[in-house]
Amino acid sequence: MERLSDIGTIKKILSKHGFSFSKSLGQNFLINPDVCPKMAKMSGAGEGVGVIEVGAGIGVLTAELAKIADKVVSIEVDSRLLPVLDETLSDFDNVKIVNDDILKINLHELIKNEFANMKVVVCANLPYYITSPVIMRLLEEKLPIESITVMVQKEAADRICAKVGTRNCGAVTVSVNYYAETQKLFKVSAGSFIPAPKVDSAVIKLDIRKNPPIDVKNEKLFFSVVKSAFAQRRKTVINSISNSMGIDKNKITKFFEDSEISVNARAEQLSLTNFAEIANFLSED
Repeated sequence: MERLSDIGTIKKILSKHGFSFSKSLGQNFLINPDVCPKMAKMSGAGEGVGVIEVGAGIGVLTAELAKIADKVVSIEVDSRLLPVLDETLSDFDNVKIVNDDILKINLHELIKNEFANMKVVVCANLPYYITSPVIMRLLEEKLPIESITVMVQKEAADRICAKVGTRNCGAVTVSVNYYAETQKLFKVSAGSFIPAPKVDSAVIKLDIRKNPPIDVKNEKLFFSVVKSAFAQRRKTVINSISNSMGIDKNKITKFFEDSEISVNARAEQLSLTNFAEIANFLSED
């Protein structure tokens, strides 16, 4: 079906199926005709590649991915969109819509069953309210995927793609950088969507690392340290970790002094190596 990004076509199709946008699901459908082809091309989709899409919407991005990838499996939680997608994606025989929740579905099983002998990438226009949970689940599952290309709120893109050790860095920055190399691809204005959100978006790409850039003895403890360090951003790392994890402040202070990490450092000032050193020290107990 042509003109899927045309606002008139979209309204006609949605009206035909009695569909109304759900605020609780963060539904904002793309109407900018330039965004999805560009996003699909930059995602790494192509010959010999299978794509997992999170949320099909009415299939604008899905269609662009299907044009260049061997197969697209789109995980769509809203069952009301299934008849819409049957119509909008009827020209493609390499698309499968799975009516499920990305935060609950067995992704390892899905990849094994749907993408045999293919490279796999993820490409999606993510609802703002589940951006971090979805990205972190895709990374923490240690899936056999090459990359994750997603459209997110611009502020989230800035935070995720910030350099560790800079002011805009947060817990999600450190966590994502453990698993992947990040890059911002391009900005997308609020007017590119229906209904238009109140903020601009950006497309980012996470290239999955084969191995973490740091040596961590206990991953669970490492991520607890990261989360705790940023839990009270205005406090020093020593105070924040001591308060959040119930660890003796003097013990952490001595480690900082011995490691030549400033005792007055705040979380955004630490490097990935610093976080690993702290976690590895605490894992010795």
